[in-house]
Amino acid sequence: MNELKRDYMRYLKLQRGMTANTIDAYGRDVDKLLAFLQGEGLRPEDTQLADLQHFAAGLHDIGIGPRSQCRILSGVRSFFRFMAIDGRIEQDPSELLESPVLGQHLPEYLTPQEVDMLEDSIDLSVAEGQRNRAIIEVLFSCGLRVSELVQLRLSNLFEEEQFVRIMGKGNKERLVPISPRALHELQLWFIDRNQLKIKPGEEDYVFLNRRGHHLTRTMILIMLKRQAEQAGILKTISPHTLRHSFATALLEGGADLRVIQALLGHESIGTTEIYTHVTSQSLRQTVLQHHPRNLRYQATHNTQDS
Repeated sequence: MNELKRDYMRYLKLQRGMTANTIDAYGRDVDKLLAFLQGEGLRPEDTQLADLQHFAAGLHDIGIGPRSQCRILSGVRSFFRFMAIDGRIEQDPSELLESPVLGQHLPEYLTPQEVDMLEDSIDLSVAEGQRNRAIIEVLFSCGLRVSELVQLRLSNLFEEEQFVRIMGKGNKERLVPISPRALHELQLWFIDRNQLKIKPGEEDYVFLNRRGHHLTRTMILIMLKRQAEQAGILKTISPHTLRHSFATALLEGGADLRVIQALLGHESIGTTEIYTHVTSQSLRQTVLQHHPRNLRYQATHNTQDS
């Protein structure tokens, strides 16, 4: 089983071009499956659909939520597809394995005014102040994943052309426009960056900590949560919130969904379509707040309640 898992990990890296974080997640999914099969006295090659349904039911029984179940079962399907491609099994038992049905999850996002509040709450007198302001503006202006932001290189920043070259999921490269405002915030950060003693091998990273190392995803998450609290924003904030905010702002501004898909680096248009639900919800709220029929109805009911 250990040899089988090693071969699968190599397949994910070399054939599927997955990132290290994704490979680790798929590896944990396989560990759960292999532990289950071992407990049942089964080999992966002998596994049937009924065995996988038993495994899936066990995930529910130990309290794993529907969304996490879906992710784990996706990893299980990937594992058995590999075994079929590699000729280890003739029939993939996971083909008919169903995942729990999930309700529509609408991502949290910030309005441009809330992004301004976030940036304005930053104390520019501290060493990291301008860096953090540039981080927020780049995330919001370019719609990057946090993993793409921490890997952003000076050599992939084309200031004159106002583009950044991004290496996304599956090592897929894309060019993303960067706004003049984001470039301005970066130029101010570079003044501070030039004062740092940068560690060997870190010279090309755009965003560094005060010790000259490139930032981690966790550092950016902690910074954003702290700034949201200081700005008085009650929404749950993460780096992905600014990515959602970028896409929502574009769609509300009239951008084509296919353009947003390309900018975000989504493989499927279905992933991008979530933002149509977000904007529909926003439009509904606007109608409720401003249409005279709704205003009259609310005034009448408020009078009756009082």
